[in-house]
Amino acid sequence: MTVNRVTTIVLTALAPISWGSTYFVASELLPPDRPLFTGAMRALPAGLLLVALSRTLPKGSWWWKSAVLGTLNIGAFFPLLFLSAYRLPGGVAAVLGSAGPLFVVGLAALLLGERARLRNVLAAVVAAFGVSMVVLTSQAELDLVGVIAGVVSSASMASGTVMTKRWGRPEGVGPLAVTGWQLTAGGLVIIPIAALIEGAPPALDGKAFLGYGYMMLINTGAAYFLWFRGIGQLTATSVTLLGPLSPLTAAVIGWAALGQALSPVQLLGMALAFGATVFGQLPGRTATAAKKEPFSSPEQTNQNLSMDLGKAKV
Repeated sequence: MTVNRVTTIVLTALAPISWGSTYFVASELLPPDRPLFTGAMRALPAGLLLVALSRTLPKGSWWWKSAVLGTLNIGAFFPLLFLSAYRLPGGVAAVLGSAGPLFVVGLAALLLGERARLRNVLAAVVAAFGVSMVVLTSQAELDLVGVIAGVVSSASMASGTVMTKRWGRPEGVGPLAVTGWQLTAGGLVIIPIAALIEGAPPALDGKAFLGYGYMMLINTGAAYFLWFRGIGQLTATSVTLLGPLSPLTAAVIGWAALGQALSPVQLLGMALAFGATVFGQLPGRTATAAKKEPFSSPEQTNQNLSMDLGKAKV
């Protein structure tokens, strides 16, 4: 495994690690029972900021492609995820979310020509099993609507990941701009849903502004930039197998910051999930080079990143 690949994996892993802090920030800093408003506040301001920094708008087919990707990765994913979380115990919702890599393995084989390797399927299954050991409790109950929402949310994010890889980026456009397009489109999808279901925005205090600032800049803007950048450098399967780091991070934060105890079974589950995540990043013996999108080699990505940041300074 090359240094460039390891660096890309580590940077991409920062995205799900950041997403693992969402529950803590939402429960400690944000207004209660406003998940859709929170989703809109995460996506739209971050998207507009990245578009402004990149100073690049979509052209031609990238208007509708950005709308499709933004809906799959954010606009549909956030509301369905929150619906699942409200209708199901958190542990069940997390396990359904951890099934996302299995969707990606199948879709990547169908749409990208990525071979559905047994090792990747095993890594996805073991990771999901490990997450279930961490988050499921004996009191967990199933709700049909919640289960459907959780499965569809995982399928939506998986489809967005694969289609992001399939369509790549327009020539000469860096990941900063493409991330901004998707976040903006996703935020615009969420706003009317939030207004219809939750009504007017809540009053915000200092803690809420701090929480939303973190969610917008770090948890969404920076995290999705790293996530989409990683999709351009790695296989779709490799990227999505980093997803279980999110519930594992949430469990660690709950233990460290909220005083939530971790049982031996939970610790074993964390070890299994983390081990499967690492195993999923190892290249197979006969693995060919990862199929890459146009203009997404490590050197070109760094060039595009420099281009994005250079435009922001103009």
